[in-house]
Amino acid sequence: MIWILIIIFAVLLDQFTKYLVIMNIELGDSITMIEKFFYLVHWRNKGAAWGIMQEKTLFFIIVTIIVLIILAIYMYKNNNKVLRLALSMIIGGAIGNLIDRVLRPEGVVDFFNFYIFSYNFPAFNVADSFITVGTAILAIYIFFIYKEDEAKSL
Repeated sequence: MIWILIIIFAVLLDQFTKYLVIMNIELGDSITMIEKFFYLVHWRNKGAAWGIMQEKTLFFIIVTIIVLIILAIYMYKNNNKVLRLALSMIIGGAIGNLIDRVLRPEGVVDFFNFYIFSYNFPAFNVADSFITVGTAILAIYIFFIYKEDEAKSL
């Protein structure tokens, strides 16, 4: 049950923060939080990470739905808490961005913008953060926890 709550929390937090950005920051505008480091912006992305594959919304919707089904099945069949945490975070983030792709034809709302050693890191959102942290936890699971014998019993 906790895994469903994590997914719901990720989706609600993502959509709430996007709503706040839409209502308070004009598209293309920026609010300085920490000069030359962190800005809140209002950008739209019709592509994937780093803006790749722009205007492929239908493709991303289909792929996301397929991946969500696969991840949900895998999470259901596996009892490892670390794996379930990782997958629930990834699923929650993917659903958050899927909602944008379906309901916002102008693109996924991105708003965190960091400059790291003068490199303008591409803007991202809460859903992206859940996906990234979930993927890092998944890597930890794969490299340090996963056992081949457990996989055979699935």
